[in-house]
Amino acid sequence: MSTAQPEDRATPDALLHARTGTEVAPEDVVLAAGRDVTPESLEWARRKIAAKGAAALDELLP
Repeated sequence: MSTAQPEDRATPDALLHARTGTEVAPEDVVLAAGRDVTPESLEWARRKIAAKGAAALDELLP
């Protein structure tokens, strides 16, 4: 007898990646990193995007 609730199931990888274009916002990178949105974290994200492009977000996602 299973007691698993629907929210206990793992989300398939294909559904976790929501980015459809190549534009990545600093807010997206900050949130994907689990950080609070602050001026400092946004600047960190801007530098990361400048250095890595869209991969800055991709490397943070599962």
